[in-house]
Amino acid sequence: MKLLRVGSPGEERPAVRVDDGRLLDLSSVTRDIDGAFLASGGIDRARAAVSAGELPELDRDGLRIGPPVARPGKVVCVGLNYRDHAAETGAAIPARPVVFMKDPGTVVGPYDEVLIPRGSVKTDWEVELAVVIGRRARYLDGPDAARAVIAGYTISNDVSEREFQLEYSSQWDLGKSCETFNPLGPWLVTADEAGDPQDLGLHLSVNGAKRQDGHTSDMIFTVGHIVWYLSRYMVLEPGDVINTGTPAGVALGLSGTPYLRPGDTVELSIDGLGSQRQIFAPA
Repeated sequence: MKLLRVGSPGEERPAVRVDDGRLLDLSSVTRDIDGAFLASGGIDRARAAVSAGELPELDRDGLRIGPPVARPGKVVCVGLNYRDHAAETGAAIPARPVVFMKDPGTVVGPYDEVLIPRGSVKTDWEVELAVVIGRRARYLDGPDAARAVIAGYTISNDVSEREFQLEYSSQWDLGKSCETFNPLGPWLVTADEAGDPQDLGLHLSVNGAKRQDGHTSDMIFTVGHIVWYLSRYMVLEPGDVINTGTPAGVALGLSGTPYLRPGDTVELSIDGLGSQRQIFAPA
């Protein structure tokens, strides 16, 4: 099942996308798609309502698609999680996941405008598989136990300002938490429909030129390992988002470092999870 939120920022309503592309209004089932919905069996309730034919259809014309999960409690990110990306940045293969946090306020819709920060000269793109937590997770027994706490998957663009990230601080926060720096969506694909998270292609282009063309099988640490590992050091709550890393092809690693400029268009997709498109503008 594909769950999404539609409407103006701050006024989104919950919806489900059915196989023929129609959008059905989930407002009779839940007020929003958030941690409380996921933790209380909301996915099963939504599935039952779709099967019963109880949900009215939404008019898609001009309807904005917002992030598929209402503001997450936290966005946890894993850096350098693809061998080719580590190589292009000159970093060693990490022995343990490289973990950092991203301000949840960076999360915007998959087609929303993204703002290049004032003073930025190194704004970069990163297509990533995002994991959405569906059940509270602490001290999981192992990677196999992660499956039971994952609600589903979506696409994340972990936008980064490399000068802020790498040159202004010993930590990465400044370059990762700028306004609008985490487009998410278009929808949350439930784990049963998404299939094997280690068998997905990731793609990104800038102004029509292909930049990233990777595959989740190239992850250094699998989705299961990441969720298990994080649960040893923090409590993962329903609605939390985990960005699992990006493959090679970011501006930082390309010849000429073609960082983003106002007016640039970034398009990205992951197999079975849909696509995003953003136009970048000055903050």
